[in-house]
Amino acid sequence: MKLPVKKSLNIPALLFCFISCMAYGQVDDSPRIINIVNFIRQTDYRVQHADSLLFEVVEEQIKLVNQYNFPATFLFQYDALINPAYQKLMKTQLNAHCEIGAWWEITQPHVEAAGIPWRGEHTWVSHANIAFTTGYTPEEREKLADVFMAKFKEIYGFFPRSVGSWFIDSHTLAYLYEKYGIVASSNCKDQIGTDGYTLWGGYWNQAYYPSRHNAYMPAQHAESQIPVPIFRMLGSDPIYQYDIGLGRSRQGVISLEPVYHESGMDQRWVEYYLDAIVNQPSLAFNYAQAGQENSFTWREMKKGLLMQFPLFDSLRRENKIRLETLSESGLWFKKRFSVTPATAVTALSDVRGEGRKTVWYNSRFYRANLLWEKGTFRFRDIHLFDERFVSSYLKAAGTGNQFFYYALPVVDGFQWSTSDDRAGLRIMRLDGKGQASEVLIDDPEVTEIAADQLQVRCADDQGNVFTIQFHESHIEISCSPKEKDLLWQLELRGPKPTAFPFQAIHKKKIDATFRDFSYALYSKKGTFEPVHDELGTAFRIIPKRHQIIIATHR
Repeated sequence: MKLPVKKSLNIPALLFCFISCMAYGQVDDSPRIINIVNFIRQTDYRVQHADSLLFEVVEEQIKLVNQYNFPATFLFQYDALINPAYQKLMKTQLNAHCEIGAWWEITQPHVEAAGIPWRGEHTWVSHANIAFTTGYTPEEREKLADVFMAKFKEIYGFFPRSVGSWFIDSHTLAYLYEKYGIVASSNCKDQIGTDGYTLWGGYWNQAYYPSRHNAYMPAQHAESQIPVPIFRMLGSDPIYQYDIGLGRSRQGVISLEPVYHESGMDQRWVEYYLDAIVNQPSLAFNYAQAGQENSFTWREMKKGLLMQFPLFDSLRRENKIRLETLSESGLWFKKRFSVTPATAVTALSDVRGEGRKTVWYNSRFYRANLLWEKGTFRFRDIHLFDERFVSSYLKAAGTGNQFFYYALPVVDGFQWSTSDDRAGLRIMRLDGKGQASEVLIDDPEVTEIAADQLQVRCADDQGNVFTIQFHESHIEISCSPKEKDLLWQLELRGPKPTAFPFQAIHKKKIDATFRDFSYALYSKKGTFEPVHDELGTAFRIIPKRHQIIIATHR
């Protein structure tokens, strides 16, 4: 049900709103930033004639960014870095707005230059314990950093300011910052099992300052963070990426990458995605990474890139986006934010025409996701962040061909769901007999009400208006009832109750444990109640005077 239209204008309120918008950056102080990041391998055993085909990609990418005079970031693996052909290409063809940086996948020439034995069957492999720093000891990670940086400076006369990878551990990241002064990094979008890499529950988009104990975990305090912003890569579909692969051990990809026919190669999808990034509420700023790794070959990415670049150019000419290098974005972030800011990603149109909508909220304390789906509504995801949650790779080398990084789950709509039964925190109404049924709400109205606060309002089919306000360290859920005797509550349920991390549910606190780490969720208004039923309900939250406030700390 659509929200009722107010019939009178409140001039002081409108004036306050305008001033607030100016103060909080909603008019011209919340930039939409796009980084074109191309990362470069010398070879790839999966691609026939790899060396020449991968080189062709970079030649064509340079021609394209030069055609539009775009800034772009080219990140090199060590094997491509030391290739004289790439060095000549970068020094003679790259426009002055571009930057050259480091792509932190580990290769045989890199390892051997650092005096470490190579364990792969090819000169580059994708196994997590070989291709990423998580597979090496802290001492080996420092050797790998020193060798790369020395070679880079020997070739180009300076140290790179941007270092990206699917993932870089916190020891390496801190070392690169403290010794070599890097200003920006990037890591992979959230995913389960894709290519053997799991990153789940973290800061969903934009960028964050990582904890010194865990580079996937946003820090809550400046003294506990590595002062290098990590930008999330690849441009995930805000509605559909989360659930893809549900019921399987690995997810597929729905992203801005130009090689994917149903997303980054599809102009209709790209326009839908850019609308969410550019035109919808986002708080501090919004962000997308474009570009492509050269392993996919020019033949596979050409169509998508040739379609995307005119769209970027048009948005830039309209002053709707900032195109800049990764290091420029990193320097801006560091100047603007002393700690990780609150951001949002809002998608209120559905590229598939099925009526789904979503809102993501991120802060240094938690992330949350709302999903409207065919008349239903739920919190699809809530994960808490804690800088004390130490990565298992901080001081020890990982083994095997996978790595795993997680945040702390309160609601996990993927890992606690099946393909036909979705876990979530839902609004339920109670009838006169105390029987609960799901509240149907739709047509959300999303508003930035402060620099770090996002408000979502929508009405149910009876005209009761529900408001969800996201604050930096807490969430408020309230109702303005139209029905005189309305009773409602929140319920968390899902088909995999054995996966729930909850250890004890008290009236004002829920104790949880995940991967041997203890954490808690608090109620500042309303009360928790434990539930054990055949539906897989974990707990309910009972409002007080139609209001619930749940918080990440006391």
